[in-house]
This record gives sequence, structure tokens and C-alpha cells, in this order.
Amino acid sequence: MKLLSLQDLESRAEASREWIRGRKAVISVCMGSGCISAGSEALLDLFRRAIADEGLSEQVPVMGSGCLGFCGKGPVILVRPEGVLYCGVDEAGVSRIVKEHIVGGKPVAKYLYGGGAKDAGIALMDEIPFYKGQKLLVLAGRGCMDPESIDSYMAADGYSALGKALSAMSPDLIIDAIKESGLRGRGGRGFHAWMKWESCRMAAGPEKFVVCNCDDGAPGAYAGRTVLENSPHAVIEAMAIGARAVGASMGFIYVRTEYDLAVGRVEKALAQAREYGLLGRGILGTGFDFDIRAVHGESAFICGESTALIASIEGRPAEPRHDQVHSSEKGLWGRPTLLSNVETWANVPPIIRNGAAWFRSVGSPSCPGTKVLTPGGRIRNLGVVEVPTGTPLSEIVFGPCGGPGPGRRIKAVQACGPAGGLIPERMLGTGLAYESLEEAGAMMCTGGLIVFDDRTCIVETVRSSIEFMSEECCGKCSPCREGLPRMLALLESICRGRARAGDLEFLEEIAWTLKDASFCGLGKSAANPVLSSLKCFRDEYVAHADEKRCPAGVCPELTRFVIDPEKCSGCGLCRKACPAGAVAGAPKEAHSIKEEICVKCGACRDACRKEAVFASGTAAFPVQRQLLR
Repeated sequence: MKLLSLQDLESRAEASREWIRGRKAVISVCMGSGCISAGSEALLDLFRRAIADEGLSEQVPVMGSGCLGFCGKGPVILVRPEGVLYCGVDEAGVSRIVKEHIVGGKPVAKYLYGGGAKDAGIALMDEIPFYKGQKLLVLAGRGCMDPESIDSYMAADGYSALGKALSAMSPDLIIDAIKESGLRGRGGRGFHAWMKWESCRMAAGPEKFVVCNCDDGAPGAYAGRTVLENSPHAVIEAMAIGARAVGASMGFIYVRTEYDLAVGRVEKALAQAREYGLLGRGILGTGFDFDIRAVHGESAFICGESTALIASIEGRPAEPRHDQVHSSEKGLWGRPTLLSNVETWANVPPIIRNGAAWFRSVGSPSCPGTKVLTPGGRIRNLGVVEVPTGTPLSEIVFGPCGGPGPGRRIKAVQACGPAGGLIPERMLGTGLAYESLEEAGAMMCTGGLIVFDDRTCIVETVRSSIEFMSEECCGKCSPCREGLPRMLALLESICRGRARAGDLEFLEEIAWTLKDASFCGLGKSAANPVLSSLKCFRDEYVAHADEKRCPAGVCPELTRFVIDPEKCSGCGLCRKACPAGAVAGAPKEAHSIKEEICVKCGACRDACRKEAVFASGTAAFPVQRQLLR
């Protein structure tokens, strides 16, 4: 069905909305990557069969939805319009939910958040602590849109922004709206979006391009991939609006090869958009021609850097270039190119649809809107959240994330993956905004947010980050090529108790050299974890380097695990948890650890409910020292 006018678009969207309004209920099965890995594809088929068996297929459609965010509780199911959310649904739960809830009208307590035999749990999605405090702009269609259906997107006002941009706005007005909104890039350093748009529009050239960067290469950072999987049509619509504004006729969506789900949904969305006449020649009966091609990336961290990404699209090795000439003036094949990441593009349709003032009313004045985050680490709730910019990190960590585990406290937060700085607990009041995070030695960019508790070794964490950056270094410039392996060697020596005098000062010197002299932004940011941790956690480095101990009890060469006989009840949990059989002791008698076969994994300490197991270097180290005599 090709839409030949704005009226056709509006009629089709209204027909899609009317079809949904006429249903008794809608069952949305989360089809995000996390829930798919937990078996949601099978549940989708089972729900459809169960609904058919009840003769309710027309009244109660079952659809796959984008990621519902609560990844740690998957598979997750949402029943609309009530807004009842089910967590950890298994095959047995399908028939119960259909019979007891859809037919009988009573939610199934067992699968509600916090539910069970004695607790009715929380039924409504909006009342679950994980969802409180979130503000959805980019993920506004969460739970109510099928990412593989263009009609589902149009029912939620999809492509109405493109219709408005083509029928009622000139290119200058579109750029003015982006400028007035205050939208800043959701990757890198938060460059003002309108500057790119205006620079690309003013640049001379026989042709221009628009590019979407979906290369979330950092561990723990998958916000862009999630947004693209949830709403590929939003990115397509945004790129078409951007192309209209700058005068481009071709676009590229760059997706990492291993993102199979995102690649498949993008390809399907592009085909649907062409079928509906929303890509191609004469879009919506106008003289605007625009098309998009998906490009599979090289699966290298450096491809997230804009100039390396451009080189990869062109078929050249993914190496960065000097950025004195911006891609908006000379990008793909030397042509002016408007390049932004997935989340930045996804903000464009709601801005055009609802207006700049509406967008500015959300979030920080210096960076309006929201930020999609993918919190992970030592927290209760893992998943995907969207919060207003400017939100203090403490509200995120102790709000949607649920705080640390029982008896633990937060030690640090690492923003922006391995290249992000470490923010200590005392600075968790820092707002989620570019300037405030930079002052704290961190970045916002990709949305990765790793939380560490008091059993984390900061030095080992930094070592792991530098190891990743060293392996992913493209090798083009000597500060990065030579500096990262040298920093890694120093950190490994420190973690193993082999540090020499002056190593900490040398480590800091190399980090500053990387930050000042590296060729591209990725090399410069690689120094962040070292510099921020030396500033905020220098005492841990000193403990490793000078005192030859790991305060967190993580580094094997610097750790000894000991059981305090006065606290040990002989319950045997530590013995059962030990993978090496190093724990000895009879039931109800104090246990001990055979140091000669202990692998220093810490499983005994994690299993102990009496806190009788200690690692050398913790607050209880004086007690251990006495026990070891």
C-alpha cells in the first residue's frame, strides 16, 4: 500500500488506531534481546495458541513488543490497557494468565513483581519501583508498539512528524526547531545537533548523505542497539527529516554485524517504508526523494568513532582521521554528511511533532530531554531505563537500579563503559549531564552505567578497562598504540604485587599523554578510568603497590581468605560454594580454608551469611592478622 499524500498517511494511522481501540485487551510479549534469550519467542507462540483455544483471537491480539526494560526479570509480559506486568513468565504461566486474567479478570499473583504464594505483588507496571522516575521520550512506544510492524508505529503517530516536515516546514524551519529544542548529540561529547545540521545544509557539494551510527562497541553499553531494535521506524523517519533539512537524498544505517536482531528489524522496516512510499521517490506525493541502506559494521570498537565509521562504510580500513574538517562538510566520499547516533536521531520525530518548547520542558536546561541508560554491575535491577537529563546518579542507582545487594554499599559508578571515569560514592549527587559528568572525570555518551559495590577492586576494574581498550586500539597513533599496552603492563604489575617505586607516577604520566596527544576521541577518553581512579581511589593503588594487599580481596596474589572461628557456625554453605574443595570442617563446627589449594575466587565469602569469611585487606584485616599467626 503506497501512501500518496499526507491524507493517506493520516487515514492509515487512524485505521490502525481504531483497530487497537476495538480490542478487549492486548498482550505484549517482550521481544527484546534479553527476553528472547530467556525464551520469549516460544511464549509468544504459546500465548497465541492459548488465546485461539479460548476463541479470543479477534478480541485479544497477541503482539511482540520492543524491550520493556526489565531485563533482569524476563521474560516480561504486559497486558494492556490495564498495564499489568508479569515477570519471569514460564510456559506454565501462559495458560494461567489467559484463563485467570484474560478470561477470569484476576491477575495471576505468582508472576507479578514481588508476587508469590504469600504476597499478591505489584500488578501495575507504573507502580513497580524500576519504572518509577523514568520519563519516556525515545522509548515512548515501550510495550505498545510492535517493532516489526509499520502500522503499529503509525498508530502511535509514527511518520506524522515527517508529514509535518514535508507539508508545513521549510528546511530552515526544521533546523530552527532542532536549534530551539536544545537537542545535543547523545554520543561523544554532546555536540549541539543543530550546528551539524546547519553546517551540512550550508556546505557545498553535488550530493549529501545522512548516517546513523549504531555501533555500541563498549561492554555494558547497548542503548543505541535497544532503541534501534525497539523502534527502527523512528530512526528511519528521523533520517528522512534530517535529509529534508540538509538536502540529502541517500542515507546509511551502520549496524554492528553481530547485532542480528537489530539488523533484521532494520531491514524489515526499510522494506515496509519503501512499500508504503515513505522511502523512495516522491515521498507522500511531494518532490522529496530519499532512501536508506543498511550497512553491516566491522565489529570493532574503533568503528564507533565517526571518521573511522565513515571509512568503514566506504570500504576502507576503519581508522580515524584528523577532525579539523568536520564530516558535515567533508564526510562520506568527501561529501557533506550529517552523522549522529541512534538515540540522537530518535529524539527528532517527537521534537518536530510536539514542538521545541515541549522538549525543553524535560531534563536539564543545558541539555534538555532524556537519556537512555543500560545500568549493570552490582545492582538489584538490570535492564534499560530512560530518565530526564540532570537526574542525580544517586536517584538512578537507588531508584530504577534498586541499589546494591543486601548488606553491601555502593563504591563507584563507571559511566560510558570502559572509557568512562569512575565516580565515587560521595559524588553520586552528580547530575546526568555532560558538563557535570565531565567535571567528575566521566562522560555520558553511550549510556553504559556500571555500578560497583564495596567488594570491587578499583585497580582490577581499571586494569580490565585498559585491557579492553588496548585490544580494540586501531594502532594508528603512537600515544594510543604504545601507551595502552604500557599502562596495562603497569596495572598488571600493581595487581600482582610487583609494582616498583614510581610506577603510580609513571602510570599517571602515560595517561595524561594519551589524553593530550591521541589521534582521536577514543584514544583521549581511554585515559579516563586511570586518571579518575588515581584521583578518587589513590589509597587503593597505594595499598596494592606499597603494602602488597588488595583491600577488596579480589587480586589473587594479594589476597588470603580466612574464616573467623568465633563467627563461623559450621553451616557448610562456604564448603558447598567452594569450587576447589579448599574449605574443611565438620557440620556445626568452625571451618577453615586450606590455603595451598584455595583459588582465591571469593565464593566462600559470598556464600557466608554470618560474615565469618574475611579477605586480607578488608576492614577486618587486623582480626585476620591475629588469626594467621
